[in-house]
Amino acid sequence: MSGATDVYGPEKRSAVMRRVKGRNTAPEMTVRRALTKLGARYRLHRKDLPGNPDIVLPGRKLAIFVHGCFWHGHDCPRGARVPKQNRDYWVAKVGRNVARDVKSREALAALGWRVETVWECELKDAGALDARLAAMLA
Repeated sequence: MSGATDVYGPEKRSAVMRRVKGRNTAPEMTVRRALTKLGARYRLHRKDLPGNPDIVLPGRKLAIFVHGCFWHGHDCPRGARVPKQNRDYWVAKVGRNVARDVKSREALAALGWRVETVWECELKDAGALDARLAAMLA
């Protein structure tokens, strides 16, 4: 660490970070429930597509990423937050995630896929989420 002390000890920090999931997250499940309610049929985490999109609608050639605002550097208050501890590490980590996301989007677009990102902060308004998803499906 960069000279700063963590609020947790190494054991507790390790346990906290172990619980951070990459798939089947609460935001992802919210989007999946909304899509199911709209009657959409989808596949999950397609490893054969660039970036392993969270949700794929193959018939519509639509790939949907469900991103956490902090982890993917969204321009909302939660995404703009940078931890005080180990600041350089987190800035670099989020920067790498953003660069990887751009690369994945471009690769999918080059293959003829429509790519959408649903941000964690957008899930607070269920009506707006349903409307946006319905527009994606139209």
